[in-house]
Amino acid sequence: MKPVIVMQSDFGIDSGLVACMHGMCKIVDRELETHDITHLLPAFDIKAASYCLQYTVPYWPSGTIFVSVVDPGVGTSRKASVAKLKNGSYVVTPDNGTLTYLNNMIGIEAICEIDESINRYNDTRDISVFHGRDLFSYCAAKLASGIITFKEVGPEYPVEDVVLHEVYQSEVTEGCAKAKVTGADPFGSIELSVLNKDFSKTGLKHGDMTNITITCEGEVVFNEDVLYEKSFGFVGKGERIIFNDLASFVTIACNEENFAETYNISKDKLYDVVVKKA
Repeated sequence: MKPVIVMQSDFGIDSGLVACMHGMCKIVDRELETHDITHLLPAFDIKAASYCLQYTVPYWPSGTIFVSVVDPGVGTSRKASVAKLKNGSYVVTPDNGTLTYLNNMIGIEAICEIDESINRYNDTRDISVFHGRDLFSYCAAKLASGIITFKEVGPEYPVEDVVLHEVYQSEVTEGCAKAKVTGADPFGSIELSVLNKDFSKTGLKHGDMTNITITCEGEVVFNEDVLYEKSFGFVGKGERIIFNDLASFVTIACNEENFAETYNISKDKLYDVVVKKA
């Protein structure tokens, strides 16, 4: 059975761009199976692409080939790459920070720069602004179909040279976690920089009350006792809750309301969060 190709981008869904990427795979091999993660990533947001991959990749079979295209540097000297992950899957992407979370949480076994002289669609060599179709999808399809092996993608380069963006760290001790706000999900729940598995080291258990303080530039924007539980349903509508999120990181929310809007949590500011046993 041939590997499945799974795609994400910031291209949107109001044009034929995504269809072109799927079509390119079919040009290479009509039997290839292609799917989408999302094409509604924020424009040019490499960190969002990286974050989305880390909680999606583990839930596809080993050997899946992911195509991730958030590429503000398209057509420039940035590397076009294929990364082989330690779980056996592959990511075809610009090496611009997109691989950060996967490197940290799964690990990159090896990485090759795509040789554009042989692994780029030949009929569009006069176009340099659609590598999602002409380079990444094309190369992914050749790899998935077995036309090329990973070693034939192009020259391998050191994993240590992979471009990584900054990832906020957390500090976890008995009864306390210190972290940053890393963003908000579509429901306005705010995601922290502490992993679910690390948060367990606090010793906090479901049903415990926590005290949460959120500050921005020294100003307290939130300080309340909040229940730590499995899911929203353990509190009433509008009540606050802290829980382990599906996207790997601990999250704070208002049940059926938007926490980020309620407390004016802005994506353009940096917030410190302290969670401790109440």
